[in-house]
Amino acid sequence: MAFSAVWRLANLGRHLDLSESVNKAAPVGSIKLKVASEVSEALSLGRAVVALESTIISHGMPYPQNLETAKEVERIVRENGAVPATIAILDGTPCVGLSVEELERLAILGTRAQKTARRDIAHVVACGGNGATTVSATMLFASMVHIPVFVTGGIGGVHRHSEQTMDISSDLTELGRTPVTVVCAGVKSILDIPRTLEYLETLGVCVAAYKTNEFPAFFTESSGCKVSCRVDTPEDCASLIEASIKLKLGTGILIAVPIPQEHSTSGHIIESAIQKAIKEAREKNITGNAETPFLLARVNDLTGGASLAANIALVKNNALVGAKVAVALAQLRENCQRSKRSKY
Repeated sequence: MAFSAVWRLANLGRHLDLSESVNKAAPVGSIKLKVASEVSEALSLGRAVVALESTIISHGMPYPQNLETAKEVERIVRENGAVPATIAILDGTPCVGLSVEELERLAILGTRAQKTARRDIAHVVACGGNGATTVSATMLFASMVHIPVFVTGGIGGVHRHSEQTMDISSDLTELGRTPVTVVCAGVKSILDIPRTLEYLETLGVCVAAYKTNEFPAFFTESSGCKVSCRVDTPEDCASLIEASIKLKLGTGILIAVPIPQEHSTSGHIIESAIQKAIKEAREKNITGNAETPFLLARVNDLTGGASLAANIALVKNNALVGAKVAVALAQLRENCQRSKRSKY
């Protein structure tokens, strides 16, 4: 019992300055963060928490589907035993965990909220602006408050013709230096998937595929690229995460979950639309961080909304898997603590 109390107090102490109030910013390192009381309490008690990004709300879908999807994803996380922590910057304050009102505000802001990667954080905070966090920024903030699992739709990657443009997503670099596990549906086929996997290998990032040996391609189950690590259960994922943390590897983990089969049948139609959209982007000289939003919007138009429906379905599926992984990880850690306590 004494060991248990010490462990609880240690956990609580790490988050004590975050749990005073959902409306009060508290210091974490040199940046002020506002952590929702529900999230802070869960972290202090060692319960499962799942980080969620906000760019998918502001830039990934139109209103009101974005708000409906955000609420539904949080509901799925809760129903599967974890606490959702949607991350964004509002009025210059990084927020870990958003209220319903804050989610709605972000959804209505849409693309007026700045798409915020790691490089943009200081600028958005200094200007008192509103920022929708991408994978890299969300990972950073999740790591600051010790949230180990983060769910998103898909990550960025190495862009096609990167040998000429040097366009490589900061998501990959973040995976190489921030110990947060990202659960996603792989990489969109608008990117160069083989080069993306090669780059992740160079960075020392473990890429695991969930219940398959092949890396998924977001809208389709298969990319033609094999992975060296396969995980078949949430418990497998939890063991992988805990081993990486205990080894102090310092890198993230990518767990790629194939899109539900009933939605992958439209994948070939979507892929054809992607190729047409890529050609149009080249003709219009649309590059950089403007390229992905353009391509996704154009593909949605070309497929009559099929790609948006598939996008929403895979995000929900990722939330389901991610919540189960977070719960399995919390249980693994609790069992480990029980084993240690039994020795005292």
